[in-house]
Amino acid sequence: MSDTAPRPVGTMPDGSPILEARLDGDGLGLAVLSLGAVIRRLDFRGRPMVLGRDDPHDYVRRTPQCGAIVGRFANRIAGGRFTVDGTAYVLDRNEAGRNHLHGGADGFSRRNWTFAEAGARDVTLTYRSQDGEEGYPGALAATCTYAITGPGTLRITLTATTTKPTLVNLTNHTYFNLLLPPEGFPAPRIDDHVIEIPAEAYLPVDDGQIPTGEIAPVAGTRFDLRRPARIGGEAFDHAFVLGRETTPEPRPVGRVTAPGSDVALTVLATAPAVQFYDGTNLPKAGLGYAARTALCLEPEAFPDAPNHPGFPSAVLRPGETYRQVIEYRFATEEAR
Repeated sequence: MSDTAPRPVGTMPDGSPILEARLDGDGLGLAVLSLGAVIRRLDFRGRPMVLGRDDPHDYVRRTPQCGAIVGRFANRIAGGRFTVDGTAYVLDRNEAGRNHLHGGADGFSRRNWTFAEAGARDVTLTYRSQDGEEGYPGALAATCTYAITGPGTLRITLTATTTKPTLVNLTNHTYFNLLLPPEGFPAPRIDDHVIEIPAEAYLPVDDGQIPTGEIAPVAGTRFDLRRPARIGGEAFDHAFVLGRETTPEPRPVGRVTAPGSDVALTVLATAPAVQFYDGTNLPKAGLGYAARTALCLEPEAFPDAPNHPGFPSAVLRPGETYRQVIEYRFATEEAR
């Protein structure tokens, strides 16, 4: 086994091995699991930047989202129902029996991906989702590439093709905290973190976190994060609108700093929206983290897109290739 070859670190319930690959370069250290294509560790200049667990089996027994690639459809679909080309489909209602969330109870974050390529600075994982899996039509061939592409920069490239018209909306669900101690635990609250999201509008939601269909301006609301703002104590679990089209190359979608840290995180992506989640429900994950001890910035399609004719389509058709690119860029104060 070469130094860069993925190594077995655990076992799935069906007995298949969980593999881990490690990347290092340009100030970043990264550990990726085959289970869920999870980012288990992400260090910048030797300091942890994300929540993660040492025991890979924690990702089997407990949270399926921490650091994972989520899909087929990230975020929520109302009632677990949608229609494509006149055909209705019913999905797993895995959120309190009410809505479909992050691809279902056995979505992509629960699946054991395959390492197709592995090097010192990049790895590619693949997963083939069967026709009808979690209720989605079409067999979907998905790939995820993690690559260290420059100083403090991790680039994630997600692609997919399908055999039938289907929904695709993939993202990475890593939890960030710029004030983690060297051992990564316990994590302090992120209330004092400062966030900036260059969005002119956001999607209001109902009591089930489903978009109402309105695309509302952020001006004059607490959702106006166009200038750096302290996160504070108000809850955030909302999609911010960056545009109506997927862009060819990543653009800035969010920036995070924290008093007491000399590190800044800039997130760039090609997606038309980014979900800002403040980690309020982290205790439910069962990993020992308290509420609001990390935040997520999840570039994605509009939540519940198939049920809102005014939202950009999230339908992928045979012959097309879905592509989403996300970059996490870390920089120290003196480098900014």
